[in-house]
Amino acid sequence: MSTEARLDSVERRLAEMGSRLRQLEGNVGSSAPTPTPTPTPPVQPPRVPSESPLAAATAGRAEQRRPEVGSSATISAASFEDLFGGRILAWIGGLAILLGSILFLGMAISNGWLDEPTRIVIAAFGSTVLLIVGVWLHERNGRPEAALAAVASSISGLFATLVVATQAYELVSPAIGLSIGALIAAVGLLLAVRWSSIAIAAIGIVGALAAPVLVGTDVSGTSIAFVATALAACVAILVWQRWDWLALAAFAISAPQIVAWVSQEDGERLALTLPVLIGFWALYAVAAFGYEIRSRDEGLLPIASWLLLLGSSALVVGAGYYALYSGDAHAAGVIWVLGMAALHVGLGTLALRLGLNREIGSMLIGLGLALSAFGLADALDGPALVAAWSAEAVVLAYLARRFALDGTESDAAVDRLLFVAAGFLGLAVAHILALEAPPSAIVNGLDDFGGAVGGVSICLGAIAACGYLLRDLDPRIATVAGVAGAGSLVYLVSLAIVDLVGVSTPGEAQAGQVWLSAFWAATGLGAVVAGLVRHSSSVRLGGLSLLGLAIAKVWTYDLAELDDLARVLSFVGLGLLLLIGAFAYHRLRPGGGGSAPGTAEVKREMAS
Repeated sequence: MSTEARLDSVERRLAEMGSRLRQLEGNVGSSAPTPTPTPTPPVQPPRVPSESPLAAATAGRAEQRRPEVGSSATISAASFEDLFGGRILAWIGGLAILLGSILFLGMAISNGWLDEPTRIVIAAFGSTVLLIVGVWLHERNGRPEAALAAVASSISGLFATLVVATQAYELVSPAIGLSIGALIAAVGLLLAVRWSSIAIAAIGIVGALAAPVLVGTDVSGTSIAFVATALAACVAILVWQRWDWLALAAFAISAPQIVAWVSQEDGERLALTLPVLIGFWALYAVAAFGYEIRSRDEGLLPIASWLLLLGSSALVVGAGYYALYSGDAHAAGVIWVLGMAALHVGLGTLALRLGLNREIGSMLIGLGLALSAFGLADALDGPALVAAWSAEAVVLAYLARRFALDGTESDAAVDRLLFVAAGFLGLAVAHILALEAPPSAIVNGLDDFGGAVGGVSICLGAIAACGYLLRDLDPRIATVAGVAGAGSLVYLVSLAIVDLVGVSTPGEAQAGQVWLSAFWAATGLGAVVAGLVRHSSSVRLGGLSLLGLAIAKVWTYDLAELDDLARVLSFVGLGLLLLIGAFAYHRLRPGGGGSAPGTAEVKREMAS
């Protein structure tokens, strides 16, 4: 078919399709006629001849931003006015009234206008009137800040008046002053709870716990009983309102009075001291954990709770130990420390079993373990203490492994157990290096060979056990444990070489140092070869490090301290071992024959 014929065919088909479309449109139009609306042209805003398009666009954007800026500025100004005009001015006014009253009394005293009883009556009356006015304003006028400031100033004024009446003028006996102080504190705490005012609560708590000091009572069983009662009431209020930081203030005021009371106790009342201390510790613990226990909140504990429990445990355990130690009961003091450690661990375990806040249980257990470290340090010595600390480290490593594999504890709890285990192991190693087997023993020998070898062996076994238990948790832990274990083994053999060869005579000392240098060099060479054969970079690096240590020793200590023959033997032996090591590294190094490491070797290195 020619091109013209094809074009004619296409034109005919297009014409047929056009006629069909017109028929379809006619059918639709006849069935549902729809008038076509006339489009309305958009209304254009009036144009201002004096303004360019760029200026008009800029003005439009500025107009859009202006309400937001104005609103923010209005809110900021309102907040500042509310803070300064409604609160700051009120508290400044209350402070000014308090200071003005004090200045007036001082002026009256200096001019002899009033006698001592009249001054006290005027001050007490003025503070009471201010208290009544503040309560009335708060109850009748929608809790204004001025009412809170007036009440806080009046309570402070009443406490100041009580101090002057009891301490300066001695118009009121300490016993009566203590009762009046308790009444003032009770009024302040009741108003603080009713109004949920932390400022008034702070004044009431400080006044209640410091009342024995303010009125000048002697440190005695009566005063400490008053402090315990006031602390119990304050703790109940603090737990109810969850005023965490005020608990620290309560501890800071009551702790010195407890210390003063314990320091004055004698042996006849020693049996009463420990129960009283445990009672105070229980109150502090309730203040630290009360709200979390009541709400069963699984979040992190507030920092105030941590500080309060740490401080209270240190105070109670330390005060009890001091009381027993000063009473010539050292063994009882050790039992006291270990008993408090067991109490912390037991309560922490109970908290975990009962499903309370897990942070509470973990912290109590951690404190108990820390206390046990101090108790064991006082009860034991030498390898026995090292064995106790090492055993605790192994037990904690086992618990961390079990919790991690079972999934019964969080990762944070497992990390804390690992941290404490490392701490106990570090204490054991530090004790060995400081006392039983110090580094100076490599030169001077050991005082007690059996104790030193036993201590280092115990540490070596604990490190190996922890590394074995934690091998599946983190490969880095196994690596660190392997390095530490290898170092401990080298250190143990080094001590044995120096001590067994002997340091009693110069000749024996020279021989011991020569053998020590040879041992370090040979061991480092063996580690390098083993690392090459096993394709382990960590083993190779450890061997190279020991070789470097041997080189440093020969070129420094041996060269300066040994005699001619021993010096020659050290250098010749080191040189031969280094040549052998260099040859072995050239033959066995990754890649072999001096070529670069292959892909398979690189993969093995990364895996190791």
